[in-house]
Amino acid sequence: MDVLSDAVAAMRVGRPHSSMTRKHAPWGVGFNGAGGTGFHALLKGEAWLVVAGGTVEPVRLGPGDIAFVTHRGGYELVSEPGARAATCRYPSDGGRPAPASPAPAHPVDAGVPSAVLVCGAYLLDESRPHPLLAELPPVVHLAADDAAGEPLRAVLGLLGAELEEPQPGSDSIVASLLDTLLLLLLRTWWLRVRGRAGDHSGWAAALADPAVAAALRAMHSDPVHPWTVGELSALSQLSRAPFARRFTASVGTPPLAYLTWWRMTTAAGELRAPDGVPLRAVAERAGYASEFAFAKAFKREFGMAPGQYRTLRAAG
Repeated sequence: MDVLSDAVAAMRVGRPHSSMTRKHAPWGVGFNGAGGTGFHALLKGEAWLVVAGGTVEPVRLGPGDIAFVTHRGGYELVSEPGARAATCRYPSDGGRPAPASPAPAHPVDAGVPSAVLVCGAYLLDESRPHPLLAELPPVVHLAADDAAGEPLRAVLGLLGAELEEPQPGSDSIVASLLDTLLLLLLRTWWLRVRGRAGDHSGWAAALADPAVAAALRAMHSDPVHPWTVGELSALSQLSRAPFARRFTASVGTPPLAYLTWWRMTTAAGELRAPDGVPLRAVAERAGYASEFAFAKAFKREFGMAPGQYRTLRAAG
């Protein structure tokens, strides 16, 4: 199984959305960042990405640049530093953002826009973030001349074409392209971190370590199996103690503790699903023979019973 894909699937909720916009300077848009993760790709012109609080230096975007933003404190995308920005809020269902304040005055003309952008946003469940995604920096900037971004730009071209001239089936195509973009953005970041000299910690190192990655793939592929440290170390071709130390050092938790965490995370995702999977089925898929044992483990992780968790998520 693909651990990166699993990590995204466990956190993704709601509907992704995207848009193509043409701007006439001066312009600016602000985002509150609450629960959202998004990208901004500049097709033409120039823009500046300014993170609230000054924790990250302003990032200049040129034609072909892509910025992937995970900052939760809010940020602005502006034509130039100091430009006024209209703010947007992301609705809880992950739908299209709604203006929260009037847009600044822009020249109204039919001339050539100073900037053309393709933007997209995703809603993530941050109550239980996968540690792989928790390691993301506030902003991942991919410059136009970065060869690693070639697949991204190919998908962006398809997305831009669908947004420019919607055709039958565009809704489904756009949603699929947005999911593809998210995975490509994360994979590009991971490959970049993995390639840095001297970076031997965190999940980037875990996925690059054949022994640890083999154990992670096994647990993600079959979480129901009653894995033991001995079985996982055999898959990793290491003895038990060295394997356990190596896994814990990179993943941040012992192998069986991670297995329990992952089982409960996937179970929580099923409980959030609108189709109402029976608790017995959720328990079995999480590797528990009885609802009672599952409920006890779930309450230990989440502080509430599975049924209560389902009710609260449905209400919220």
